[in-house]
Amino acid sequence: MALHVALNHVTSYTYDKRIGMGSQIIRLRPAPHCRTPILSYSLTLSPKIHFINWQQDPFGNFLARVVLPEPTESFSVAVDLVADMAVINPFDFFVEEKSKDWPFLYDPLLKKELAPYLEPETPGPLLRDYLARVDRTRRSTIDFLCDLNRWLQNDVGYLIRMEPGVQTPEETLGKASGSCRDSAWLLVQLLRNLGLAARFVSGYLIQLTPDVKALDGPTGTDVDFTDLHAWTEVYIPGAGWIGLDPTSGLLAGEGHIPLAATPHPSSAAPITGSHEKAEVAFDFKMGVTRIRETPRVTKPYTDEAWQKILDTGRDIDKRLVAGDVRLSMGGEPTFIAADDMEGAEWNIAAVGPTKRRYADELVRRLQRKFAPGGLLHYGQGKWYPGEQLPRWSFALYWRTDGKPLWENPDIVAREATTGGVTSRATTADDAKAFVTALADHLGLPHDSGIPAFEDTAHFVLVEQKLPINVTAIDNKLEDPAERERLVKVFDRGVSAVAGYVMPIQVWHTHDRGRRWVTERWSLRRDKLFLIPGDSPVGFRLPLPSTPVIGAVDYPHVLPRDPFAGAPPLPERRILMQRRRTVTLEAPPPHKESPDDVVGSVRTALTVEARGDRICVFMPPVADAEDYAALIAAVEEAATTTRLPIHVEGYTPPDDPRLNVIKVTPDPGVIEVNIQPSTTWDDAVAITTELYEEAHLTRLSTEKFMLDGRHTGTGGGNHIVLGGLTPADSPFLRRPDLLASIITYWQNHPSLSYLFSGLFIGPTSQAPRVDEARHESLYELEIALSQVPDPSVGSIPPWLVDRIFRNLLIDVTGNTHRAEICI
Repeated sequence: MALHVALNHVTSYTYDKRIGMGSQIIRLRPAPHCRTPILSYSLTLSPKIHFINWQQDPFGNFLARVVLPEPTESFSVAVDLVADMAVINPFDFFVEEKSKDWPFLYDPLLKKELAPYLEPETPGPLLRDYLARVDRTRRSTIDFLCDLNRWLQNDVGYLIRMEPGVQTPEETLGKASGSCRDSAWLLVQLLRNLGLAARFVSGYLIQLTPDVKALDGPTGTDVDFTDLHAWTEVYIPGAGWIGLDPTSGLLAGEGHIPLAATPHPSSAAPITGSHEKAEVAFDFKMGVTRIRETPRVTKPYTDEAWQKILDTGRDIDKRLVAGDVRLSMGGEPTFIAADDMEGAEWNIAAVGPTKRRYADELVRRLQRKFAPGGLLHYGQGKWYPGEQLPRWSFALYWRTDGKPLWENPDIVAREATTGGVTSRATTADDAKAFVTALADHLGLPHDSGIPAFEDTAHFVLVEQKLPINVTAIDNKLEDPAERERLVKVFDRGVSAVAGYVMPIQVWHTHDRGRRWVTERWSLRRDKLFLIPGDSPVGFRLPLPSTPVIGAVDYPHVLPRDPFAGAPPLPERRILMQRRRTVTLEAPPPHKESPDDVVGSVRTALTVEARGDRICVFMPPVADAEDYAALIAAVEEAATTTRLPIHVEGYTPPDDPRLNVIKVTPDPGVIEVNIQPSTTWDDAVAITTELYEEAHLTRLSTEKFMLDGRHTGTGGGNHIVLGGLTPADSPFLRRPDLLASIITYWQNHPSLSYLFSGLFIGPTSQAPRVDEARHESLYELEIALSQVPDPSVGSIPPWLVDRIFRNLLIDVTGNTHRAEICI
């Protein structure tokens, strides 16, 4: 990344008459030890008749000695330089072993060479008191210097002081304020009195507006600017001179361009000299201009280039509309923690100790941005071979009509803290209170919630199999998951209530209405015992122990036809009023009354206390209207009981009237499945806002290799193409379009490698069709022949999936790890 800036500095003196001038010393050329590359430099003097000699002072600084042979009415000095603002790591140095910890002593010879920089002025009472308060605990030299620099920056306020000269340390400490040169001289004296060689530095400070505002510390300047500045340098064996800027509390970086570094401020003044007595008008002008910027991660395009991209996207939108393509586009961008790039969970592990907290914070930010009335769902995600438990998945659902699906986000418990309602641990009594309140809001009997228990017989048998010299709590089992599971059960108590089960299902009445139906399950054992495990109660229901129902009468939850249209979702109040409830004592006989329902219930809503929250496991529901009605009752119960909750279990059914964003864990990253957009402007807005909210969550999109090269997060970063509904999908309406994309990508490998990183080939994250299996190309040719030309006819939508699904895979048969995947 190259960022070149041009600095212009003009100093002018105007006199009330023509006067003779003595020699002038100008110290406005970057010093030899300047680390910022200076690409060009010029010094222009007026009047033009003058003599100039470039020299180096006793301390190695460049100076120009100027002689004006004739009287003059004005004198001006103009400096123009071009600097390459390449980022400099101020900690890029080594320290000698004997100097790693402070305090330390210089070698006698080195101490003699540093003598001018070790000579302190006699400290006054304020400086002595300040020195007495310095923490002299032996510690890392770098830590000591940083602490001292920050301490001084906090204690001495910065002000712009136009008076000439430098304040004494006593004045600066007495006023608790000073200019940059005052703070720098005070730090020089502090360091010398502490036995460290220090010098005063005068130079230019260039500050540029950041591409991205910092999350910590100063936000930086709002405009690019430059100014004369002063700071301190301290000599550490091995590292050399290290720049400390007490004005900012930071180390000197690429923006600090030293002009003169001397033992005393008087010998570092930018311009010194003499002239005959006269009235003087002084003026100066400083500015900095960016003259070259190459693309970088934080600013990949110029404003003009970005506008061209936006215009191109809008032109493509017009062509898509004209062609009735109905294309929608989403994506799966991935992020890593900016504060822990070396952690296992941000490199190889799918889950880890902080991912849930980051994901929870991000999904809540996205809720405020995209869906203020959205529902937060904390459910189960992917489950890969070799993983004992499924991964978690946080989802945000909201209605596309803008009406609320969930009204009060404050009652949803946070991952880092509680939901803001209570900080105590929830109990089985809280779960009972919640299920009772929910039953009341649904119009069900108060005893609709059946207490559920862990299977006592199973865990007693497990305990009996343990060695005689261990307990259930200290069980010494090799499998950590099994060990934790056993501890959790016995710690809570085998006979304690694990949760409450409310059998509930929606049935259609003969008059085309809907009703909540509940049933009191008849079980062979006297209590409802759960299937052993550590999944939520809703996944461990003993459904095989309920009465047998014939295949014809079994109450399957069948999803809606994705090609069927759906009316707008009613408002919450209307949804709840439409659904009355029925309680079934036993499987009812067939009835033909238009107002009654027939059937049994084999789905259930469960409630359990887990940590500091109540977890509500939603049952599977076929229609989004029913799910919205049930979730409204859950929210009312949570509001009534004032208990923080998590909604988990089954998600709302796929429905075009609902939108969704999912935040899930993947190896080394957090993955965000964003909602689809149908226009270029929507896609730009969604992507921009997502990345901004991720940045504010302290999530990053970049990593750095061991050699410093920049790379991405390592996640999949899929681009998702399709339609808002299956009926709108251009790939189902025109299968030849999908075939065209596959063949075009296959015949243009440069497209594949444009989007890939260093990891390519058959075992990479997104192998090409010809990289996965050698015989794939022959099979693909056969598959493509099954796709008819649009002028000939069409094929059923399901056949499009069947033709390509077994070909768009990696070497293991995984359909998700392929360059183009269904």
